[in-house]
Amino acid sequence: MPFIPHTEEETRKMLDAIGVKQIDELFDEIPPELINEKLEYVPPAMDEAGVRRLCKKSAGSDGNYVNFIGAGAYEHHIPAAVWQIATRGEFYSAYTPYQAEASQGTLQLLYEYQSMMASLTAMEVSNASLYEGASALAEAVLMAVRAQRKKQRILMPETVHPAYRQTTETIVKNQGITLSEISYGAETGTIDLAQVDQELTDDVAALVIPQPNYFGALEEVDQLVDMAHERGCLVVAVVNPMSLAILKPPGEWGAKGADIVVGEGQPLGIPLSSGGPYFGFMCCTQKIVRQMPGRLIGRTVDAEGKEGFTLTLQAREQHIRRSKATSNICTNQGLMVTAATLYMSLMGPAGMQQAARASHANTRMLVEKLTAIDGVDAVFNSSYFNECVLRINFPVDELMQSITAQGIIAGMPLGADFENLHGCLLVCATELRTEQEIDDYALQLERIVS
Repeated sequence: MPFIPHTEEETRKMLDAIGVKQIDELFDEIPPELINEKLEYVPPAMDEAGVRRLCKKSAGSDGNYVNFIGAGAYEHHIPAAVWQIATRGEFYSAYTPYQAEASQGTLQLLYEYQSMMASLTAMEVSNASLYEGASALAEAVLMAVRAQRKKQRILMPETVHPAYRQTTETIVKNQGITLSEISYGAETGTIDLAQVDQELTDDVAALVIPQPNYFGALEEVDQLVDMAHERGCLVVAVVNPMSLAILKPPGEWGAKGADIVVGEGQPLGIPLSSGGPYFGFMCCTQKIVRQMPGRLIGRTVDAEGKEGFTLTLQAREQHIRRSKATSNICTNQGLMVTAATLYMSLMGPAGMQQAARASHANTRMLVEKLTAIDGVDAVFNSSYFNECVLRINFPVDELMQSITAQGIIAGMPLGADFENLHGCLLVCATELRTEQEIDDYALQLERIVS
């Protein structure tokens, strides 16, 4: 809703009604020594047009770049209707729907979101979201340990996003839970199956499987799931939701499917905005739903037989005894979930599939054109979705600086997180990249490395 300032007459009437002469009297409880009269660092006042010019100038100083970086945050087309609807007052200012009688619209939207996520992942249950993808994985690890009781070890592949692994380690390290690192094949960039087979001992609660993994490569999910289940371990899937429009959903991996599915919801209608805000999603099987953190929205009928929506499962410390709570960081990112629900509704299965296929096709085109340049090679030989790792025979820091000056973000350097991938870039192309932009990237890269 637009802000409408009060007129002087309206302000006078309100002050008269409460019996004070000026607004400053409303703050007379503040000690005089704490009041700063001068405001030396506050610039002169500006009118609305001036503020708009200032904001436009400041935004322009960031530059306008063609983006070939992914690494967990993806630039997709977002239909204009998504945020036009999401920023309506009913959604924009809605808080946690504790009072069902006053929150039916929000509750219904969250119920529809849960239904869509369960369908997208082929799982039985979805909660109403988490903070973001990394903490969602940490919550999944805690959930798996609770479900497996005395088992305290988790197999965590190196192919999981480095930030996800670091966040999970931070959250679980003081709870007696061990994260055992699983390496990846030098040729494939995927989980080392032989090491998994060796590490799947009786004390392992769960195996984490990313799909696609951090390198964009596709893991052998069916084999990994069956290996874990045969040894009595749960499977935690970490997925890119956009990829599920064309890849097999985790609920159908192997003979029985994954047990817990988490990921970052940003590809579903959330714009790139200096690192957030994002939201995490979580789905699971009905068998372990009592261990799921957060909230579940249910559909029911009232005393008059009318359909209604309500909070069904509330397993956080605000709702139950602290010792029985499954989590204390499971706040639902309501506005982001609203946008994601609208995005999935407007795009539909066909639209999401089209976006996913176009992203894959553009990445294939990008890799083909870049690897045609002398000194640029693909590092791994696995199939990939919309990201791929390239090794470049040129100092990566100099490359990034030079190509950024041409208005292109070349990708994510991997040397800081992976010792054997110095000189490598993780490159990504979504459906937004055009062939001309890809050609421009290849031209600038060839100019720099040759």
